[in-house]
Formats: sequence, structure tokens, C-alpha cells
Amino acid sequence: MRTVVLTVPQVSELPDIGAVLDRWQSDAGPVHLHTGDLGWYSLRGGAATAQALRVWRCQDRILAIGLLDGENLLRLSVDPDLTHDDALARQIETDINSSDRTASGTDITVFEKGTAIVEARGAIRLCDSLKARGWGTDEPWTPMNRDLSLPVEQPDIRVEVAGPDDAEAWTAIHWSAFRGVPYTADDRQRFVDRWHTMMSGPFSSRARSLLGYDDSGLPVAVVTVWSAGLNRPGLLEPLAVHRDQQGHGYGKAMAIAAARRLQQLGSSSASVCTESSNRSAVAAYSSAGYIPRPQVKDLRRGS
Repeated sequence: MRTVVLTVPQVSELPDIGAVLDRWQSDAGPVHLHTGDLGWYSLRGGAATAQALRVWRCQDRILAIGLLDGENLLRLSVDPDLTHDDALARQIETDINSSDRTASGTDITVFEKGTAIVEARGAIRLCDSLKARGWGTDEPWTPMNRDLSLPVEQPDIRVEVAGPDDAEAWTAIHWSAFRGVPYTADDRQRFVDRWHTMMSGPFSSRARSLLGYDDSGLPVAVVTVWSAGLNRPGLLEPLAVHRDQQGHGYGKAMAIAAARRLQQLGSSSASVCTESSNRSAVAAYSSAGYIPRPQVKDLRRGS
């Protein structure tokens, strides 16, 4: 009988894990955990990224890869050949539901007790098993995709690849869009340092960070794109427009620029997933040529 083992990888294993996750990306499959998600998480450094990963293996073969994106969210991809595999689904379900290290027979757990959320798009047997155990559904998300087999138009703003000297501008825009709270000197230095960590980390060769400028030359919007290799879907993670510059079409322009850059990197499509409740984001991506797919819902345990 095949033995499936849950592991936490070493930092030295991150490039190999990224390569496996690259191979699992497919336009025919779901918008699931992407190497770019690991890349964005690597703002925290290689050691923290490795500690946040949960990898299910059978001997030397990786069967599933999960990223603990926060205390109670597991973002999971399963080998596309094993999405209907009952034995693998049962083992992952057991590991997810066990918060007792003694009972699970290992020093590794996925969740502690209490609320937990699993994003496992495409892991059909696992999702069925969790639902049978009483897991409910969480808020809906809308996956979106732009086919890159056709030409991509030029964005109507100037967009440049951000280099080390652009870190302060890039991070300030992101902070404004997603936090909007006072941006102290300490905050600025920490975020700039983390951006440099990400852009020199184990997944940095797949990344291009872009900076968009208005007509006066003011930086107003940012996006980072992540390639999974030739003829595989690329990912936008994240895209942001400065809080004071929203409503001028810069989000659409950056989504187009992201698609154009991924096309230049050889990606087959540009993918993104946004909360369905964020109607302005869905509208911006749609206006930039991204086609919505059917909504998906994560699975939730507890309130």
C-alpha cells in the first residue's frame, strides 16, 4: 500500500517545490495555488515560506502542496493526476482534521483547533470528503483568465519594470491601496526590505514587478506577475492602485500591462482570482479582457 507522508520542507527544497507547482499549472485546470503565491509569500523570507508549506509525499514524489497563508487558511494544490485519488484525499483529510500531534503520530499539524479554511480548487475527492465531514462553504471568489495566444494591446499609461531603486514607490502604492493607514518610516523600511527579499528570493526569477505612471510622471499603480514557464498560466499577485488615484482606469491599464508582460515571458494565459464581492475589481479585470470563470468557494470549518 502506498504511504503518504506529510512534511514541512527545508529552505533548500523551495526551488524544487516551485518547479513541481509550475508543472501542475494548466489552462484546462482550475486557478489553484500557483508558484506566484509562494513568491508573494516569500516577502517574509525563505525560512518563513518553507515553514508555512505543507507537502504530502510518497517517497520522492510530491503529491500535494499546501501554503498556510495565515493561521487558519490552507491554500492547496494536488497533482492533477490525483484529483480523484481516494487514498490521497483520505490522508490529507486526516491531516487537516487532526490538531493532536500525538493522535496523528507526527510532530506536524496543519491547523490548530477551531476555525479553518481550505482552498482546494480541483481537489475533487478531498472537497467531497471535507463536505461529508461537515465542512461548509465560505465566501465566493471569481477566477478570471485572459488568453495570451492573441496579441495584447498596449496599456494607455506608461509602465516600467520596477528595479531596486523603485522599491519605495512600489511599496508605498501597495500600502496605500490595501491598508490606507498611516505609513510610518518604520513601516516603509520594513516593507521595502521585504520587497527586496521577495525580488531576490527563491522564486524571483519568475517575477516581474511593474510600476505604472500617470501623464505627469507620478507613479500611481503597481502589479507583480509570476511566470510558471512556457505555455503555462501566469499569475497576477498583487495589483494595486494608489488610494488617491483610483477611479481613473489605472487598474484596467495595469491588468493589460500584466497580461502583455506575461505574454512576453511565454505564458499561455494571465490568471487572477478576486473576491466576487469586490465588484470594482471584477469589472476592471473584465474591461481588460479577462474572462470570468464560474465562481468558486473555499471550505470552512467552524464560524
